Amino acid sequence: MALAFDEYGRPFIILREQESKSRLRGLDAQKANIAAGVAVSRILRTSLGPKGMDKMLQSPDGDITITNDGATILEQMDVDNQIGKLMVELSRSQDYEIGDGTTGVVVMAGSLLEQAEKLLERGIHPIRVAEGFEISSRIAVDHLEKIADKFDFSATDIEPLVQTCMTTLSSKIVNRCKRSLAEIAVKSVMAVADLERKDVNLDLIKVEGKVGGKLEDTELIYGIIVDKDMSHPQMPKQIEDAKIAILTCPFEPPKPKTKHKVDIDTVEKFQTLRKQEQKYFDDMVQKCKDVGATLVICQWGFDDEANHLLMHRNLPAVRWVGGVELELIAIATGGRIVPRFQELTTDKLGKAGLVREKAFGTTKDRMLYIEHCANSKAVTVFIRGGNKMMIEETKRSIHDALCVARNLIRNNSIVYGGGAAEISCSIAVEAAADKYPGVEQYAIRAFADALDSVPMALAENSGLQPIETLSAVKAQQIKENNHCFGIDCNDTGTNDMREQNVFETLIGKQQQILLATQVVKMILKIDDVISPSDY
Repeated sequence: MALAFDEYGRPFIILREQESKSRLRGLDAQKANIAAGVAVSRILRTSLGPKGMDKMLQSPDGDITITNDGATILEQMDVDNQIGKLMVELSRSQDYEIGDGTTGVVVMAGSLLEQAEKLLERGIHPIRVAEGFEISSRIAVDHLEKIADKFDFSATDIEPLVQTCMTTLSSKIVNRCKRSLAEIAVKSVMAVADLERKDVNLDLIKVEGKVGGKLEDTELIYGIIVDKDMSHPQMPKQIEDAKIAILTCPFEPPKPKTKHKVDIDTVEKFQTLRKQEQKYFDDMVQKCKDVGATLVICQWGFDDEANHLLMHRNLPAVRWVGGVELELIAIATGGRIVPRFQELTTDKLGKAGLVREKAFGTTKDRMLYIEHCANSKAVTVFIRGGNKMMIEETKRSIHDALCVARNLIRNNSIVYGGGAAEISCSIAVEAAADKYPGVEQYAIRAFADALDSVPMALAENSGLQPIETLSAVKAQQIKENNHCFGIDCNDTGTNDMREQNVFETLIGKQQQILLATQVVKMILKIDDVISPSDY
């Protein structure tokens, strides 16, 4: 590297061997892009299915995450390549829209890219390949509609929802407790669901975790858990039929907003100031007592004097409660958040059947349970586990199960898992290829081969012979004209996914195919990679 100056005296840098470097264009650029996408896809391939492997990720700070959730793996990986980042975005889109299937969508995209590379090497133009993939995705999505089954459930019969959530949880670390966790997920969704509008607000479901205990101790609370305790150790630990004042104003004397200074030069002046402060505290506590509050939950803290006064007046209080938690408490108890003491009235108090403080193990950890609320539309899933990593992974698994239950309430169509839907779509796309006389026919057949990658990865990860297993299942589907046959990952002795109760949501599977196809089309249309140094 050397520094030189132009005729105007402006410096510029001469890089050695710069003229020998070439920019990637055309087929070379497309192959480099495909290689980057496939590399990301292969990382996730081994995490697919109930027997999929987990990944251990270490952050720059040294924090360890163990997971097999596709979105989490890609989110925490430091991907520099721009095409690799597209794959990360793809997984994130699936997570935001559906909440499940984040690994499968990346595996599918990687397989489509591998097939596209073979077609490009045979001289087929990338635009024709992209058009063929677009046609194939429409055929596959329409075929999924035809083979989908309706799942009938009601507020009293939630077993179908539980079975589908169990399929989601079977590929997670927590699969030994999948039945109990699936029931918790479904009950929490049904508690906040509006079945008439077919809508679920997942913000009303709070997922809280505490290290200690075992996974089986995970419970659903029809109310709110706050990671706080009573402000004074002598306050009552259990309050029945609580009337809760929810405050965002602090228990302290008002302060002028301008700069001020108080000069105290005599004992009398100090006594007067102290009495005035005490009167402020007295008035605040009395105001809460007058409206009939039996518990005060405050967003801010209060000093020892206020705390002592609250205890002395038999008014239990909780301080430093976060804004989000305050909102959930207000929704659950039917109360109103009060910004000033002057606005506190009886009708703004929240009501709860039981408020109790619970201690955990031999530690001093305590949490506040607010149960039997006036409005049970806000619930909490309380997770226990042996360590922080286990709790975080369980939270991610519960999130996926909640999303699946929500998707089924919105649209109760399901397809069969274990690769059965992909194999059936592959057969349908292969059959439809003959109707297209142009070059697109090659791309359509390649798309059918790419669909087989998901069941093949499932077989591979389960320790089965992938090609032999896939061929046998495919032949069985064609022979018996039954779309329920998939890969027997759990070695139960039957390939019938209906018997195994392995289900996936229709909208989740359709979204996987559509998103993977969109991203692959985008990658195929990039024929020049320009970096900042090329300007």
